[in-house]
Amino acid sequence: MTRSPYELTTPPDLLARLHPRLRTYFGPVPPGHVGRGEGVFIVVGTPRHWLWPLLAVFARDDVMFPVWERDVPFRVENRPARVGHGASRSLRSDMTAERVGSVAVRAHRTFRFRSGHRTMVDAITAEPHGLVDHLGRRGRVSALLRAEVDADGPDAGALRLVSVRVTVRALGRAWSLPTVVAPRVTLTERFDDDADVQRVSLRLSAPLVGTLYRYEGSFRYRIEPDTGWGRR
Repeated sequence: MTRSPYELTTPPDLLARLHPRLRTYFGPVPPGHVGRGEGVFIVVGTPRHWLWPLLAVFARDDVMFPVWERDVPFRVENRPARVGHGASRSLRSDMTAERVGSVAVRAHRTFRFRSGHRTMVDAITAEPHGLVDHLGRRGRVSALLRAEVDADGPDAGALRLVSVRVTVRALGRAWSLPTVVAPRVTLTERFDDDADVQRVSLRLSAPLVGTLYRYEGSFRYRIEPDTGWGRR
């Protein structure tokens, strides 16, 4: 992969505002390598227990989980991939395995909850209409994202991704959710020079309901030769 999905879909002048350390994270992962990060989420999930049955449905596809925990150790692994199209959309970690599809980075985020380890899976892709995040192992839910980078202010150099359309794939076709009911995803990644860590915050919210799910924490990231999932 010569350019990452972010580089293929975001104006160069916007990317130029990124903190230098974030350019590594949002740049390409070379073939045969993996991006690895380790850190701690200060909070994961939602305290609204009435939402947990809904979150349990998404947990079956490794999207989000029915939890509300603090100080959760986690690990992220980013690999170059291709995402195929059609009713049986597949996420592939081998770039040479499939020539037809969108350039992507596939991420596994493993949370060490008190109840056990759970892994969130998604793939960020470069597509003709922009940057798209395909959630879960089957990628049945996807979000078209708008990238924002502030030139100044408290979040100068941070990347903020905001969903502008959410799509669900069912019955052999993709269905875009109406704005009045579609959930909104806001992800912010910034680098803290004083602590020498990358800080991440994700919030999923819905009209009239508010926050449905969130996580927030920090980690350190590196790119290294790929020797397999979870192995150093």
